[in-house]
Amino acid sequence: MSKLQKILVRARRQVFSEMVGNNPSIFQGEGYDFIELREYMPGDDIRHIDWNITAKLQKPYIKIFREERELNVVVASMLNGSVYFGSKRFKQDVIAEVTALLSFSVIKNGDLLSTYIFTEKMESHLKPSKKLYQVHKSVDEILNFDPLNKKADYKAMAETLFKRLRRKSLIIIVGDFFEIPDFKLLAKKHEVIVVIVRDRLEEQPPEMGFTSLVDPESGNVLEGDFNKSTVKEYAKKVMVHDRKLYETFRKHQIRFTKVYTDGAIGVGLRRLFEGR
Repeated sequence: MSKLQKILVRARRQVFSEMVGNNPSIFQGEGYDFIELREYMPGDDIRHIDWNITAKLQKPYIKIFREERELNVVVASMLNGSVYFGSKRFKQDVIAEVTALLSFSVIKNGDLLSTYIFTEKMESHLKPSKKLYQVHKSVDEILNFDPLNKKADYKAMAETLFKRLRRKSLIIIVGDFFEIPDFKLLAKKHEVIVVIVRDRLEEQPPEMGFTSLVDPESGNVLEGDFNKSTVKEYAKKVMVHDRKLYETFRKHQIRFTKVYTDGAIGVGLRRLFEGR
């Protein structure tokens, strides 16, 4: 089975099989507008039970919704050179799986899905669709994209999406975010959510002694003594960077999560979208 098939099968199984029952989709309830509460009646959807009110009144109550028009969901991947890295799996492969999980959930919800790939410019765009083939094509494009020697330009990404997306959309941006992006204007016009994909070695590198490393964005060879002191200093810089990154997202009311190449991706995504 190819890498593409494995990712699609695993993602589809999570969305269409394991996420049934009380948790059918990570976008649960997104296409509806809350109206009122009423007492539960046999046959009502138990997913709509308001457990807080139920506990207070000692009777089951459910939320009543008014269906809204379909969502326009955009999944944008930043595939610069640094995603071509991973101790367990390449970050590029994890970005592909994140996209698969999100995309299957969008299609299952009956919403419109469009996808983008960015570096210093817009590399690819698939127009809005509700067809399952859209998921296959989106994931295939990510897996087959060559990110080496390509740089990230989040400013160009934000400007492009701001100009192209006229209708209010839910924009999910996936990347490793070793730069601090400015999504302020984009977040005022749309709802923006960020998925940060990292490898643990990027944040806590081991002592390697004198080593030569290749920068996947520039192709430059970096030489140095990666001893206890230098790796500790590097880890500290990453921590400071991430703290500033999180503060920037919170300031602009952008919700975010971080997933790792060795982690459970679906769990991280569900945590992010629950309670939206």
